[in-house]
Amino acid sequence: MSADDLFFQQDADQAQNHAPLAARLRPTSLDDYFGQTHLLGPAGPLRLMLDQRSLHSMILWGPPGVGKTTLARLLAQSEECDFLSLSAVMAGIKEIREVVAKAKQNQAQRRKTVLFVDEVHRFNKSQQDAFLPYVEDGTFIFIGATTENPSFELNNALLSRARVYVLKSMDSDVLITVLERALGSKLGFSGRYTAEDGVLSALAKAADGDARTALNLLEIASQLSTDNIITLNVVATSLQNTFRRFDKGGDAFYDQISALHKSVRGSDPQGALYWFARMIDGGCDPLYIARRVVRMASEDIGNADPRALTISLNAWDVQERLGSPEGELAIAQAISYLACAAKSNAVYKAYNKILATIRQQPSYDVPIHLRNAPTKLMAEMGHGNEYRYAHDEENAFAAGECYLPEELKGSRFYQPVERGLEQKISEKLRYLDELNRTASRQRYNEQ
Repeated sequence: MSADDLFFQQDADQAQNHAPLAARLRPTSLDDYFGQTHLLGPAGPLRLMLDQRSLHSMILWGPPGVGKTTLARLLAQSEECDFLSLSAVMAGIKEIREVVAKAKQNQAQRRKTVLFVDEVHRFNKSQQDAFLPYVEDGTFIFIGATTENPSFELNNALLSRARVYVLKSMDSDVLITVLERALGSKLGFSGRYTAEDGVLSALAKAADGDARTALNLLEIASQLSTDNIITLNVVATSLQNTFRRFDKGGDAFYDQISALHKSVRGSDPQGALYWFARMIDGGCDPLYIARRVVRMASEDIGNADPRALTISLNAWDVQERLGSPEGELAIAQAISYLACAAKSNAVYKAYNKILATIRQQPSYDVPIHLRNAPTKLMAEMGHGNEYRYAHDEENAFAAGECYLPEELKGSRFYQPVERGLEQKISEKLRYLDELNRTASRQRYNEQ
């Protein structure tokens, strides 16, 4: 990626020396804002919007540390709008009313207002609804920032009034450039510190696409250094307890468990183990993954290899009994086994098909011959009459017997695949079907 893909501050005259490094290096104009070229490049939608001076309400969606707040402020500045901000973590209806009142004052003075709401997904439905009439009548231009999927977290009414723009995390090369400029910038360290080979690369990797984190880590490393030289040993100390990007309950969480499940389904143990390790490294509860692995064993392997379910349950048990790291290794063993096992979703499909049938059709009665007869009255009513005890039949199979409601006789829900153990199950069912057909023909001929 080119240097254009850099989110960096080259000058901030108003920054205070005691402010954190990331704050001191915050861009003060769009010319200083590097990165998000898919939005701000020559053909980017935000660049075209600015060229046309048509700033509109929007949602900025992206991971932490990619410049959502800064971009919102600079967009407002570029069109000479008054910039008001709220944090959904701290604000409530009272604060919303206060900024609305200020925006109305601006409107009366023919001055445009941008209302920026950070972490907008944390507002509940009623709080989000409070913005709608003012967005609608132009009291302010609404810009919300979120790390969560707007489709899930924001009201449809608010989404219909704002465009969603996706901001991307930064790759290591861009972050290294950020760190290099921080070392030399007059608002950074003004050349007071030097870094050993590999230091900036290690910091960039640890930041995991987050420019703010990269700068914070550099600042910590500078404070721990001696003789104004930032060494790899210093970096190792500053990186203790640093986790990769992983938001339990957020998009990263569900994206990674989805990738794990699909890797198992796709018979790729390399991918499955990678995503498992990523989740563990990010702080995910191993018991959650163990529970999902049990689901995979039933949904995607099923009767093609019933051992998969046993191995998955054993791994869950090891995690509960022994904890980390023994339990995590047992889960990894189960995941690798599931990925390599024969695959069948026949039981999963059969179960869903049966549920759909039950929900779409009447509640059919249990056939008389299958009913229990614990009382004399029930016996007199014929419950259990003509039931054939399979163990008394040849091959322990009552050929021609029907175990479904009469209305569903002949229905086929479970269709084994021709893989793994289900290949044998399929052969067995074909054999039993032929016995049933033979019995039906004999019964017809006798009639």
